[in-house]
Amino acid sequence: MKKALSIVLTFVLITVLAACGSNNSAENGSSSSKPAKSKDTITMVWYPNESGAELKDARDEFSKIIEEATGKKVEHQTTTDYIIAIEAIANGNADIGYMGAQGYIDANAKNDQVQSLFVQSGESGTLDDAVYYSWLAVNKGEESEYMNGSDFALDKMEGKKFSFVSNSSTSGFKVPSAGIISYFSKMDKYKTLTTEDLLQGGDDKLFSEVLFGGSHQGAAVNLLSGKADIAAFCDTCVENYVELVSGDANKPGAVYKVKEGAEEPFNTLANKEFTLISVTPVLNQPFAVNKNTLSEEDQQKLLEIFTSDAVTNNEKIFLPKDGEGTSIFKKKSGKEKFVPVDDAFFNPVREMAK
Repeated sequence: MKKALSIVLTFVLITVLAACGSNNSAENGSSSSKPAKSKDTITMVWYPNESGAELKDARDEFSKIIEEATGKKVEHQTTTDYIIAIEAIANGNADIGYMGAQGYIDANAKNDQVQSLFVQSGESGTLDDAVYYSWLAVNKGEESEYMNGSDFALDKMEGKKFSFVSNSSTSGFKVPSAGIISYFSKMDKYKTLTTEDLLQGGDDKLFSEVLFGGSHQGAAVNLLSGKADIAAFCDTCVENYVELVSGDANKPGAVYKVKEGAEEPFNTLANKEFTLISVTPVLNQPFAVNKNTLSEEDQQKLLEIFTSDAVTNNEKIFLPKDGEGTSIFKKKSGKEKFVPVDDAFFNPVREMAK
């Protein structure tokens, strides 16, 4: 785990520029710990990124696994806004949720009984490389506007229309905004630049216009439809819809295009291409539980089943490298699986806010 923390701290705070708390976060909010009562139904909440109809089969597979492990009915709460999902698990309307690191941190700050349970491993099958990637992308053919010599340069983004995902998104706001602020605040003109300054555009702002896609898919569509010049979104949230055309995956300069027959919201954007101008690794998203609403017994049952070989080898959960279809998780090395994770794993993201 120490290796993973080092990787992300180094890349988030340094690499993004070159390439273009405490252990318990309950200081601002807490909830007394008390044994959760056993109940007949477990509610699972999803971010907008995983709430689409194309992932219904994947969500249903989670239901089957949870029901088999606990003997309880599972209800899914799909959402159209990050805040809805964060509030649902923080206030106990949901028992378990799949959420980004920042969303988890926000929920944990509201209620310290929201705790991470397990997370997708990296290609090594461990936490050491348990990361995905935050992209800054531009439409193909416009990438030369963002170059300084042979390298991409962040300063070329000034005055452009920019789309984030949600200000509660780790890879769609937290990480890219930290990199942007770190870079531009070195300039006299933007030496007092803050996160709040990136929430809106204008003549006196860094960006001429700021949009929020509401999901990673939505941010990508804002770019490809011409509403934005640049967009921040992550690799895993769009991998069901796009394919690599040229360059190295998850490297600046890589070109991707929308697949033929891609599901909504990309169904009218087939063959549209975009180029990556910045790539930053981000800590993988946890499955978190509300310990006040989900019994300790059920927590252990879920941890045991989801870290088991049965789930690791379940192709409806982890789509094989060459497998066809849509899924939430796709294997690259074949070693990927769910592994236990504790709250401290996400401290590098907390540190970014300081």
